Amino acid sequence: MWNLQTSRSRKATIVASFACRLLLIIAIAFRLATFDRVGLASNPSLEEAQFIVWSQAELNYAIISATIPSLLQFMKNLNTVFGGLSDQEQLTYGSHGRSNGLFPLSHLRWGTNTRASNIAGQTWEDVCLNKSAAKTNAKTSSDTSKQSVGSSHSQRMIIRKDVSYQLQLPLAITAQTRAHHPQADAKKTFIGSVDNGTTSSRFLIFDANGEPVAQHQIEFKQIYPHSGWHEHDPVELFSSVSECIDKATEAFQKLGNQISDIKAIGITNQRETTVVWDKTTGEPLYNAVVWTDTRSASLVRELKLKEGANELAAICGEQLTTYPSVAKLLWLLRNVDAIKKAYEAGNLAFGTVDTWLVYKLNGGKEANVFVSDPSNAGRTMFMNISNFTYDKTLLDFFSLDTSKIALPRIVPSAHATAYGKLASTALKGVRITGCLGDQSAALVGQGGFSQGRAKNTYGTGAFLLLNVGTKPVISSHGLMSTVAFDFSAQGVPPAYALEGSIAVAGSSVKFLMNNLGFFRDSHKISELAHTVPDNGGTVFVTAFSGLFAPYWIDSAKGTLFGLTAHTQRGHIARATLEATCFQTRAILDAMQADSGVTLTDLAVDGGMSNSELCMQTQADIIQIPVDRPQMRETTALGAAIAAGFAVGVWKSLDELKNINQEGRTFFKPQMEKRRSEAMYRKWQKAVKMSEGWTDNDDEALRHEKR
Repeated sequence: MWNLQTSRSRKATIVASFACRLLLIIAIAFRLATFDRVGLASNPSLEEAQFIVWSQAELNYAIISATIPSLLQFMKNLNTVFGGLSDQEQLTYGSHGRSNGLFPLSHLRWGTNTRASNIAGQTWEDVCLNKSAAKTNAKTSSDTSKQSVGSSHSQRMIIRKDVSYQLQLPLAITAQTRAHHPQADAKKTFIGSVDNGTTSSRFLIFDANGEPVAQHQIEFKQIYPHSGWHEHDPVELFSSVSECIDKATEAFQKLGNQISDIKAIGITNQRETTVVWDKTTGEPLYNAVVWTDTRSASLVRELKLKEGANELAAICGEQLTTYPSVAKLLWLLRNVDAIKKAYEAGNLAFGTVDTWLVYKLNGGKEANVFVSDPSNAGRTMFMNISNFTYDKTLLDFFSLDTSKIALPRIVPSAHATAYGKLASTALKGVRITGCLGDQSAALVGQGGFSQGRAKNTYGTGAFLLLNVGTKPVISSHGLMSTVAFDFSAQGVPPAYALEGSIAVAGSSVKFLMNNLGFFRDSHKISELAHTVPDNGGTVFVTAFSGLFAPYWIDSAKGTLFGLTAHTQRGHIARATLEATCFQTRAILDAMQADSGVTLTDLAVDGGMSNSELCMQTQADIIQIPVDRPQMRETTALGAAIAAGFAVGVWKSLDELKNINQEGRTFFKPQMEKRRSEAMYRKWQKAVKMSEGWTDNDDEALRHEKR
């Protein structure tokens, strides 16, 4: 009260308006206290109850009548120190008689109808700080001095009824305000993002601040014909994406937006998953063979014995395992008659999921948009990682004749025309301008544009990528070299990453839920794990598809160690979460050995990152902080960034440095390093003991059973 910029008499008025009613408040409070016993009685009489009700009403009236006059006087004399220049994108609310809410202002200035019209357009610094005194006449200076406090040099500013002013809001608040007031933006910009994962398809629509405003998700069927086999229906992959686009667009329009506000679409997808189709009909010849599929294990063992097998990684950056697309394609060529016939006839088309979706979204064989980006093409073992072209040495090693099989053209991850446009759905005609494999997209969505930035995505599997700069680093410790992103069409040099892939992460949680019945909702795993203080000596090597990086043990199978009569479900739940965390530790050690980079923190995203227990466990095991964003749709955001970058929504990587940086949570290590190291040594021992569960005898038994 004392700091109000007003006269002492007006301050006295404010105090008096409250004080004159203070006695009434005290009296009523006394009456209520006296009859408190009556009011709290379990069955008071009607007369007693009425007395209490009226006393409360009188008290409310006294408080309101005392407060409003004080508030009015207070508001009349309120001053502010807000002000200053800003850009056209900032907003102000209800200023100068406007009743329609938000509208943009270029800077704080006098309103158009102000009585001081001859200084309209000047900033408050010009007027109140008298910076433009040399340019204003005596009358203007006189008016200005009357409007300032103390003198014309005062740095306080009075809020007058006839003055338009602006308060610049923090980014997060501004984004939220725009979501509630779509009319605030004169020029709205949104980017769509297709996210086809291992278990579901999604379509999200992001604004220019990287915030999702609408989305839709559909799970599709998982096909497991035999142990170690994993397939998807390519037709269902496309139809689920199309339906997601329609449903999300419908929700987007219900928010008051227009389809024309969506400037482009990006695509991100499960990598390595292999689709083959007849290029004369545009129809698939077999189910998509999923990246987790291990049916090609014996074929891979055979390939590893060929001369030159040890030289492949230096060319393509990939390890020769069941993981890359080539192993799946070669198995199909050997075992599926329709595919062999199409190959011999020269009608076979091959692609990863990005290629298939772009092909179908453009209308199929009619438009024949047949492309892939380096972050996907690099996962096939056909592409030279240094120059982004199909390498003859690689193709010859695998005995592939490119006159008999069509391979997609490799184009940059962000390109304004290469990916075509939608031929159907509610967004027909909107261009596809960005494409990234899911893990590269997540790195982009986490802002991993510079060397030394790393992220780990905990989805069906877990994937740790470390940006190593503009030159590939070929691993000698069981990692893969991959393409982080190729924004060369925008003048940005392509970036590379070291990658460690974990085959089983979130799928191990579903295993406990679906196969063992530990809980009905996957989110309940943390609750179950919290029923015990630790793993009770239990170690779970979740090698359902063998072990990926950095071990690459195809013969390993899921193995549970340390069971005793004391073991409970909670111990196994903890051991399941720890399995992913231990494998992450192994990958980080390999990355440090290959790159010489010691991480100071690890950015995370994906479904398992929602578990506080899992993320704290991860921090304890790797002994560095874990950094989790508030908005965890980083994979879809990465594809949106690629698409937006191609059409000029963002013109440089510097403009993207603050996207998705608000509200991040850090999990710091709480476990003693000595205990953490002891747990990790036990994990390594369990890994060695899980080897050798599959061999040629198992393959023979499988064929005999079929």
